[in-house]
Amino acid sequence: MILIADDDQNDALILVETLKAAGVKNELRWAVDGEDVIAYFNGEKEFADRAKHPLPTILLLDLKMPQVGGFEVLEWLRHAKPTNDVLIIILSGHGALGDIKKGYDLGARSFLVKPCRLDDIQDLVRAYSPYWQLDGPTKSANGNGSQGSNSYYMP
Repeated sequence: MILIADDDQNDALILVETLKAAGVKNELRWAVDGEDVIAYFNGEKEFADRAKHPLPTILLLDLKMPQVGGFEVLEWLRHAKPTNDVLIIILSGHGALGDIKKGYDLGARSFLVKPCRLDDIQDLVRAYSPYWQLDGPTKSANGNGSQGSNSYYMP
């Protein structure tokens, strides 16, 4: 399962379409801010039922979110939860070298500048293949109206 953490719904939807175009069929979930990400990992609030809200294997994490930002989430994950089994990929509108270094220092394994391109996602899939479920690339981002096997939950 992939947890997308981004406060911008348009950015999240573009990312979902890019993932679909890359043939990714992992279940997708969306958190609107860092508080939701932490609650999700803790199994709190509406995320308490692990059958409905399984722990993610991939976290696509925006750095700039209201209330609790991406760096704070990374710090929390580093201290509160073992993240060796979660692939953390930072998403940012800016590729500032300091942000990239800090993200890697806090446990992220990759850094993508938004908007993510299809080639970026395909490179990630190749580099971290055990984390991704694939059904082959599609011709269009939405498969001509087909949702495929992806699930996408909007709050």
